[in-house]
Amino acid sequence: RTIEEIRHDEMILPLVVIDIHEKVLENNDYVVTMEDIKAWEAKHGIVPEKTFVALRTDWSKRWPNLDEMRNRDENGVSHSPGWSREVIDYLIKTRNITAIGHETLDTDPGIRAGSGNWPLQNYYMGLNHYQIENMKSLDQVPEFGAYIVAAWSIPKNGDGFPARVYAIIPKEK
Repeated sequence: RTIEEIRHDEMILPLVVIDIHEKVLENNDYVVTMEDIKAWEAKHGIVPEKTFVALRTDWSKRWPNLDEMRNRDENGVSHSPGWSREVIDYLIKTRNITAIGHETLDTDPGIRAGSGNWPLQNYYMGLNHYQIENMKSLDQVPEFGAYIVAAWSIPKNGDGFPARVYAIIPKEK
């Protein structure tokens, strides 16, 4: 789909944050696993349908230094966290979520994306869902209970564009 085909009811959604930042501190190539998702669900209940699922890695704290975001080793190989096919399939096909987001430059971990290969991103986008890359401040929202609002300009036939994204965190009663 192009940006103009994303419906308004897909732009304001309940927000789920999967926090793997501590695992990323130990392994920059970490990819989210089903164990991470099951741990989130054990704590909060199943991931609800029609949600936006964001992957918190704290990678955004490297911005605006593009070299730190890419995190290339002496051989030019990029090392950054990412999604796994197993988790994307589970969230889309089993939990029926609406969209994903992440703090890194790509859906795929850097070790693949840094070499110009985006098999997971190509697969995900082929499932007719949207994503937001380069998110920040996921450490400032709860893992569950907030809402995400995403808005962007609508260029004709646009398949990517900067987004303005913010969270609404309801006050506790």
